[in-house]
Amino acid sequence: MAGIIARKREKRELERLYRDGRSEFVVVYGRRRVGKTFLIREYFHDRLAFYHTALSPYDVVEAENALERQLLNFHASLLKYGTDEVIPPTSWLEAFERLIALLEKKRTGERIVVFIDELPWLDTQKSGFMSAFEHFWNGWGAGQSDLMLIVCGSATAWIEDKLLNNAGGLYGRMTAQIKLRPMKLSECAEFYESRGLELSIYEQLQYYMIMGGIPFYMNMLNAGESLSANIDRLFFNRESRLHDEFDRLFNSLFKNPEHYKAVIRLLSRKRIGYTRKEISALTGIPYGGGLTKILKALETNDFILPYKPFGGTRDDVRYKLTDSFLLFYLNFVDGTKVLADGYWSQFENTPKLYAWRGLAFENLCFNHIPEIKQALGISGVYTETSVWMQKGNDGIPGAQIDMLIDRADRVINLCEMKFLDGEYSVDKADDLALRNRRQAFYASTSTKKAVHLTLITTYGLAENRWSSIFQNVISAEDFL
Repeated sequence: MAGIIARKREKRELERLYRDGRSEFVVVYGRRRVGKTFLIREYFHDRLAFYHTALSPYDVVEAENALERQLLNFHASLLKYGTDEVIPPTSWLEAFERLIALLEKKRTGERIVVFIDELPWLDTQKSGFMSAFEHFWNGWGAGQSDLMLIVCGSATAWIEDKLLNNAGGLYGRMTAQIKLRPMKLSECAEFYESRGLELSIYEQLQYYMIMGGIPFYMNMLNAGESLSANIDRLFFNRESRLHDEFDRLFNSLFKNPEHYKAVIRLLSRKRIGYTRKEISALTGIPYGGGLTKILKALETNDFILPYKPFGGTRDDVRYKLTDSFLLFYLNFVDGTKVLADGYWSQFENTPKLYAWRGLAFENLCFNHIPEIKQALGISGVYTETSVWMQKGNDGIPGAQIDMLIDRADRVINLCEMKFLDGEYSVDKADDLALRNRRQAFYASTSTKKAVHLTLITTYGLAENRWSSIFQNVISAEDFL
């Protein structure tokens, strides 16, 4: 447990479940690379009665022998933890019967913790896995007050369909679920400190905008290298570990990943995202159940965010790419060849870099809404976060607000997000533009709520004759 950085809420919940005097069926799920396996394995490392990791789809190439290979791998785990059986099982029913026999033999009066990692990968075609797994839990596990069964999975759509929303034998059987999300900036700060990385706030924000708070990626950073050197080494050098991560990530999550990748590539092109109809038209994916499944899977993996523009209807719902790692990858890595040292530094002071930073910082803000609410002093107030857009006409450009917080206490925060390496200084032109945008919002929406202009930026606001335009100022310190 000493090696787990942050994750305080999750550790409290795991300990509570461990101390409960009843059978527990715990589902831990979330985006691939987010640290699910490490959390469970590290927390229970000396208390596991049985631990098994399924073979990934990369390792099970031939569909006709997928069941055989998964069972052989399961048998290897049974042998490691002390089974007396020598011959591998030939079905999942037999495999779980052997697991029951093993656990009965290992009873000592203490809690029996069983951890099955990447459970969705065991459910290969025509394998009978789900019926056998249901029988294992319903026929034996649910009646064992000393059993704590923990299952993990990165295929979050499978987890939701087959476990959390199961309408069959596992309906209502889960006793707890933990969705592990990317680390927040404050947790990343703890992580960097534990790895000996001394970083400025500006550098911490940039690493978040690239790594997205994913521990697996952050763990690859070298303390002795600059930000540019780390990014070159991880993405652009000849032996870069993350140059092909986009394909690896989606191929391991989805059986037919091309449509999923097409949607993500499309969403990376527009900061406000697209509607379902636009996604269907631009990707060629039929508008129907198939698209619904794709969008739901991408949402449950925390890759995208559906939102309704302020004042819009259900038909106006848009889908926005919010995964920082994917946004960075598709802007700078996707399609590039393996390159030499110094590739990343060539983007410094270019329009492409500034455009990406602006969008990436917006995503960072969308991923830290609770922290923004806390900085505003409204943690206990119900809010809805969205975007507002006004179309232009007669040659007059429209207006847009990239983050709007609509509050139940009759206040609306119009958020201006600025990623800078120093304080933001409002000038006369900025002041006029902000006033015009606020007036356009009032005129278009006819809202009766108070409207507060709110600045979210790196180092705060420089005081001058125009700075009073903002009623609220939130700096990166508030996130950390």
